[in-house]
Amino acid sequence: MKISISSICVLIVFVVVEVQNGFAQKKDMPQKDVIEIPSIGEGLCLHNLFQSNMVLQRDKPISIWGWARPGEKVSVTIGDKSSDVKAGKDRKWKVQLPAMVANSKPQTLTVRGKNKTLLLDNVLVGDVWVLGGQSNMEEPLNNVENGKLEIISANYPAIRILTVPAQKGPELKPGFPRLHEWSSWSGRHFRKGDWDVCSPEIVRELSAIGYVFARRLHMASQIPIGIIDASRGGTTVETWTPISVLKEINTIEVKNLLSDWENKVAEFDPQKDLEKRIENHHNWVKNMKKQGREIPKDRTIPSDLRPGPAMDQNRPGNCYASIINPIAGLSVKGAIFHQGYNNAFSGSEGARMYYQVFGKMISAWRSAFKDPAMPFGIISLCTAGDPQTREDYLEKMVDAGIYIREAQYKTFLDFYEAGDKNIGFASSFDKRRSWYHPQLKIPIGERISRWALATQYGFDREIKWKPPMYKEMEIDDGKIILKMDTWVRPFADGKIEGFAIAGNDRRFQPADASWLIKGKDQHNRPQYDRSTVVLSSPHVSNPIHFRYAWGRNPMGNLHSHDHNDLPFATQRSDEWRMENIPVDFSGFENLSPRDFARRASNESKKALRLDDLGRRLAEAQALIDEHKEEYAKEREAERKRAEEKK
Repeated sequence: MKISISSICVLIVFVVVEVQNGFAQKKDMPQKDVIEIPSIGEGLCLHNLFQSNMVLQRDKPISIWGWARPGEKVSVTIGDKSSDVKAGKDRKWKVQLPAMVANSKPQTLTVRGKNKTLLLDNVLVGDVWVLGGQSNMEEPLNNVENGKLEIISANYPAIRILTVPAQKGPELKPGFPRLHEWSSWSGRHFRKGDWDVCSPEIVRELSAIGYVFARRLHMASQIPIGIIDASRGGTTVETWTPISVLKEINTIEVKNLLSDWENKVAEFDPQKDLEKRIENHHNWVKNMKKQGREIPKDRTIPSDLRPGPAMDQNRPGNCYASIINPIAGLSVKGAIFHQGYNNAFSGSEGARMYYQVFGKMISAWRSAFKDPAMPFGIISLCTAGDPQTREDYLEKMVDAGIYIREAQYKTFLDFYEAGDKNIGFASSFDKRRSWYHPQLKIPIGERISRWALATQYGFDREIKWKPPMYKEMEIDDGKIILKMDTWVRPFADGKIEGFAIAGNDRRFQPADASWLIKGKDQHNRPQYDRSTVVLSSPHVSNPIHFRYAWGRNPMGNLHSHDHNDLPFATQRSDEWRMENIPVDFSGFENLSPRDFARRASNESKKALRLDDLGRRLAEAQALIDEHKEEYAKEREAERKRAEEKK
């Protein structure tokens, strides 16, 4: 008996559906996950990674696996490639097919068992990329600036899309279900776990960054591109890292993190939690009645026992176990990762932990997909909060998110300077918006695609992707001199902005920045060395360190000079803790990292607010002193001219 996988889905999902926002959704579904196809089926079945409409990875051996009756012979064929295997006692089977070249012609993958044959239709061979991170990677194309234009243009049948369901818990999941996933945040279901052909109806729900990345790669390479979205909103770097890897990181910060979570899990009492929820419910009902308000019919007394911290999506290792492990072993081209917001609440300790973990996470993902050199592109933490200005420059330097952004860049540098040819980086801080979900996603997708096209698709002569880097820092006569590896310039005509400098007192001030003047031409005009930036400030007589783009929504306009908007990344030359700028914050070391950071931030902001005000007063006084006499003379002359005209 031959059964098409797509036919199975049609039979199982044979219900009345409606089209809402471009995807099919059952009517009257309960407000919970509704599974269409379980992770593991009965009899002969495939892992849900393998479906009609999918893309198989080119130029690598292709592993395909699933389940069958113990001892059952399974044959897998695509084109002229075939492999046989017998299912083990645990029902598992796995074959490996030889590598295939890219192929845009739809093919059929056949899986034969003793009494059943499965057919996967419309299968292409190309490159498969994994999307990782949190909500700024998840953010759908439908929600971003100029997203509608991309949506109506999204007719790319050779781009295929799969979104991995968000399972929970610390146990390593062998697979994922295909389902309608309920979102209490959005108040609706999202269809997940199915491979889809890219179209305007489908792409509106896809990651905006991921779609633009795939579109650019496909347009340039003309090979099929598969995108697997494995991102999840509100998550931390440690949850995306295997717990076994975290336990091997021998630092105080990581040990404290794991210990805190172990205590949370051990101390949670589901019965006491239920009793407290019932008490809260009764208090809420009492208050509603007191106000004369109606009690919603769906608001009932809690009766379920919650799993507590053990199943929390941010428990270290949980998202790796529940989202990455289910797709581990698949042959893929690479991954891009955009995350950081939920790690930006624990001050310097949290940033140090991030740096200690992030590189290990990248290596763990490479191991999961069985490619130690797997291309991995880092997109730095995006903006949040009001823009940094000259008036509040120093106060806005106090934010743990900046240190997370720095840790991401430092992690990139670690790999890059060690000779890793497949590590990539793209800043996002220059696409400024005050909301922590800035809607300028399309330019970020374009930017990270440059890295992939230049390093993985042979366009390195046509496309530049690497951010400008400083090679050397010198201190000379009250100035800091940065020698770059390329010409740099501000985004628009005008002054270079975004640098700050400080002396031994750790009191930063915004720096005046300009190119080095190397001489004059025949017309006595200055000749600039545009690969060297000179930093100085009348308020810092003996600077020893600099910082750049040091704000959550920072000033900072320096980028490469080669018609590419490649920003100079958020970075610094010092290693001072956030809690020690400008003065040491001590006496509260018994607080949690989050509470300590909050107290320290408040104290630092007070001091830096005064420094901002002091600088502005000094600058105002200098302006008055410089122009007071001239202003009085001009005013007097203007008055006399007016009188003469009478």
